[in-house]
Amino acid sequence: MPVRTKLSVLWITVMFLYVYVDIFGFYLPGTIEDILVGRVWEFDISQGWVFGALALMAIPALMVFLSLALPARMARWSNLVIGGLYIPVSLFNLIDATWAHYWLGAIIEVGLLVLVVRSAWLWPRVTDRADRAENHTATPVPAGR
Repeated sequence: MPVRTKLSVLWITVMFLYVYVDIFGFYLPGTIEDILVGRVWEFDISQGWVFGALALMAIPALMVFLSLALPARMARWSNLVIGGLYIPVSLFNLIDATWAHYWLGAIIEVGLLVLVVRSAWLWPRVTDRADRAENHTATPVPAGR
């Protein structure tokens, strides 16, 4: 499987897990009541909180596309950096977590993010010519050839 495809699919899987862990969290006793009075965990629901939550989840969602669209070197480094930064994000959800679904979700998320970082780290080095071919960018052919 091409590295780009593998990375994109890994990010898709991570995003599905983020969504499902959050959705299943709505079933915990008291969660809906807290949301209705404007609180999530210990935080007040505000424009700033919602903006931050969206920004936090938009980055891995964008990585689904960027893993395929960026030039190879940029895609490699963005997956290394962002994959590495999101491991603590997944582990943060375990603070005060008593329900097993949070633990299972975080363990799988971290495992997938480790695979993102490993795949990006082991991504074969490519030359400019190979990178253009991978990105389907035409290379001008000199006249007379």
